[in-house]
Amino acid sequence: MSLRAEFVQLARQEGANVRELCRRFAISPKTGYKWLRRSREEGSAALGDRSRRPHASPRRTAPQMEARVLALRDEHPAWGGRKLQAVLVQRGIEEVPSASTITEILRRHGRLDAAESAKHQAFTRFEHATPNDLWQMDFKGHFGLEDHSRCHPLTVLDDHSRFNLGLRACSNEQGATVRDELTALFRRYGLPRRMLMDNGSPWGDDGENPYTPLTVWLLRLNIGVSHGRPYHPQTQGKEERFHRTLQAELLSRSRFRTLADCQGQFDPWREIYNQQRPHEALGMRPPASCYRVSERTFPETLPPLEYAPNCQVRKVQQDGEFSFRGRKIRISRAFEGYPIGLRPTMDDSRWEVAFGYRVLGQIDLRVTSANVLRLTKPQE
Repeated sequence: MSLRAEFVQLARQEGANVRELCRRFAISPKTGYKWLRRSREEGSAALGDRSRRPHASPRRTAPQMEARVLALRDEHPAWGGRKLQAVLVQRGIEEVPSASTITEILRRHGRLDAAESAKHQAFTRFEHATPNDLWQMDFKGHFGLEDHSRCHPLTVLDDHSRFNLGLRACSNEQGATVRDELTALFRRYGLPRRMLMDNGSPWGDDGENPYTPLTVWLLRLNIGVSHGRPYHPQTQGKEERFHRTLQAELLSRSRFRTLADCQGQFDPWREIYNQQRPHEALGMRPPASCYRVSERTFPETLPPLEYAPNCQVRKVQQDGEFSFRGRKIRISRAFEGYPIGLRPTMDDSRWEVAFGYRVLGQIDLRVTSANVLRLTKPQE
């Protein structure tokens, strides 16, 4: 400001060379003559910086459209520009702004927080080819209720479509509770080919207890059981992402009195997530548009375990072991009382261990360093 005033004062002196002054003040002649004109027409106060904002913005979003964007944002406070745009298009609204324009509308009206404004790093997604190839299951971290009890949300997600098959407010994380909830899901949606869970109770796979009564029940239903790598939650990345969405859109914005109140709020949110909420990984389609029920129906009565004639059958004892050719084989206490089938391989000393349709692993009778042989699980 002071340099501009000095330039104007010198340029107004009699005989001053304006272009030479522009060169010495390191400005263009166009800028120099602009400052002279402003000071002559408006006074020295006109030498300050002026807003570059245009006097008119004919392409700016209409106020009515901005109001629609903000109203939809109020309905779903955690949705960003892409999801809001997709929903507006689905509702048949004409001339919907681009996702980036909607994001700017939210920013201009103070509807974006720092986390939403931050850029997200792109990542590679992996998914199974068809629905029900794989279901992911986990408990969301438990939280307290106003009646001093706790809620343990159990979530089940289809890997291909991101369709949320189950969102249940449970009072505990016990295997019997999970089995009851899965039974209801299997009756409605059918059976998946495989299920992915983390490690520990009630899922198992902690080395000493590779199976639990829950996972043995899943194997009886001919459902494969997989476990994520320890300390690698990204193995269940879709479940982790679903939990973040649940936290951002519902749990962090609500209060819950009882378990019944939790379920009463879980159900309508789940409907919105499955039926309305656009999903970027699905081309902004909602998960329900990409899911179909399984052709494998749930058997109300499990058939007996049967094995081929070339199998040698042994019964698992109370200690989780069975005897074969003079050796003790340890499998898991969860199989107590069940018959296990042993099938020969091309190697006379190696035998496959099967439970119904599922191969649990192999044993090698050549191992002599242990009193009890352990089952070697197959690579998943």
